[in-house]
Amino acid sequence: MFEPVLLKNVAVPDSHLLSTYEAGGGYQALAKALREYTPDEVVNLVKQSNLRGRGGAGFPTGMKWSFVPKQVDKPKYLCCNADEGEPGTFKDRIIMERDPHQLIEGLAVSAYAIGAKTAYVYIRGEYVTAIRRLEEAIAEAHEKGYLGSRILGSDFNFTVHIHCGAGAYICGEETAMLESLEGKRAQPRLKPPFPAVAGLYASPTVINNVETLACVPHIVVRGPDWFRDIGPDKSPGPKLYCVSGQVRKPGLYELPMGIPLRELVDHAGGPLPGRKIKAVIPGGVSAPVIPEHGLDVGMDFDSLTAAGSMLGSAGVIVIDDTTCMVKVATRIIEFFHHESCGKCTPCREGLNWVVKVLRRIEAGDGAPGDLEQLEMLCKGIFGNTFCALGDGAAMGLRAALAHFRDEFVAHIEERRCPFH
Repeated sequence: MFEPVLLKNVAVPDSHLLSTYEAGGGYQALAKALREYTPDEVVNLVKQSNLRGRGGAGFPTGMKWSFVPKQVDKPKYLCCNADEGEPGTFKDRIIMERDPHQLIEGLAVSAYAIGAKTAYVYIRGEYVTAIRRLEEAIAEAHEKGYLGSRILGSDFNFTVHIHCGAGAYICGEETAMLESLEGKRAQPRLKPPFPAVAGLYASPTVINNVETLACVPHIVVRGPDWFRDIGPDKSPGPKLYCVSGQVRKPGLYELPMGIPLRELVDHAGGPLPGRKIKAVIPGGVSAPVIPEHGLDVGMDFDSLTAAGSMLGSAGVIVIDDTTCMVKVATRIIEFFHHESCGKCTPCREGLNWVVKVLRRIEAGDGAPGDLEQLEMLCKGIFGNTFCALGDGAAMGLRAALAHFRDEFVAHIEERRCPFH
């Protein structure tokens, strides 16, 4: 039986308070890191654990930390990406609302490892409760000596600041988030240079998301071997899965990385009464859809990539047999078109035309050649944009066309939606 790690406190009364977190072993990792390990040794612990970033890209966290130059004249920064704008994703919000000290301890240990004295939590402005809880937790941690100067009697000084975003999806892209933090329009930067060398204020910067940072204290306390023993070798550890859509028990589930997608859907109660699963989006709307016959795939980075999709933010959206896939594809592309920052032409103009064609098909006004037109537009977008927003939109539409082309054809030939 899998024991929750990241969510072990969320059902405890007053789980957001420092006293509750300390009673469950909170801040022991910070004390152990400061007492027993050098910063480089903490980096090596995380490397040995093979923790991969939980924000979507799955890049090895310890390796990312090791890219930060050792000797620089500029300050180093740690940024927590808590924007969580991917539709179907709500895991980071639960941590911040119900166990904010877990994030704060993760920030402190990570900052110690990379040599940062300042961290910024970039959080979406709609997360009002999470913002308030984080502010209260930061104040508690300062008062108890877990933040501030000479933390726990050491030479380590560290402060955390909260920066509220304005609800732009593009701020989930790390360099667009840095632009927003600096007070500029949120648009992705051309890389290189990468943030580890020239990030916030052109200084060395590490960017991790909430779930990634929350894993760090557990690795320090329990060791990298414990972490690697959970899930597959290349993508180990506990994982938070957000399950929504047409299932009986939507919600947030903590299970081992690599659990079969079909089993995960069963944990959420399976399909609604009298219905059958048609497809599942495994990692937020930017992840290509997987048809029902492919649901035995493991929910980890490598398995989903091999299956033609991706883990992304693990925002699992279940679609049943009453749903029109043309409608699903149209709504998803409308979202990406609306959220495009407009910096690059393939994304800005390409998605505009994709939306027009999809709306026409959905309305029953599709024409022969429309599907070929959509495929041509996807080819022009994919791989030609500053960031992954356009790629995600193109990959998702390509998958819908590949797996459910008959529904698109029916809309065009019958000049109506067969489902509605």
